[in-house]
Amino acid sequence: MNALKPNSFFPAKSLTGIINEVLNRNFYDFEGGDFPNTIPSVNISETNESVNLEVAAPGLQKNDFNILVEKDQLVISASKEKTQEQTEDGKWTRKEFNFSTFRRSFHLAETIDTEKIHAEYQNGILTVMLPRKEEAKVKAPKVIEIR
Repeated sequence: MNALKPNSFFPAKSLTGIINEVLNRNFYDFEGGDFPNTIPSVNISETNESVNLEVAAPGLQKNDFNILVEKDQLVISASKEKTQEQTEDGKWTRKEFNFSTFRRSFHLAETIDTEKIHAEYQNGILTVMLPRKEEAKVKAPKVIEIR
């Protein structure tokens, strides 16, 4: 017997059965499915050498991502096929994983060397490194000798 189903002692149409059904459902179930676009969280950090983006995207594979530079925009997108709506043993009782598509874009400053951008995907985090151009890096102060 599934512990997440409404209590079998109450008829399915009773107030208790309805409350149990509502409270044991995901918000998206009322919508009719997951939202078609999910926007992952992004962390941005800067060093003298580069700007780094970390995109939280667990459950994807690195071949699910597309990273493009279009004019002055960095575009990160991902698409994953939905899995079958059935488990090996039968039907899903609850399904909250959402592996749909997303697209994020970021303005690239002129100081970014777009030819040297690289990315890696590990442990559910896509990290995109945006190296700065040499002339844009902060240099140590130069001491001017007085003659």
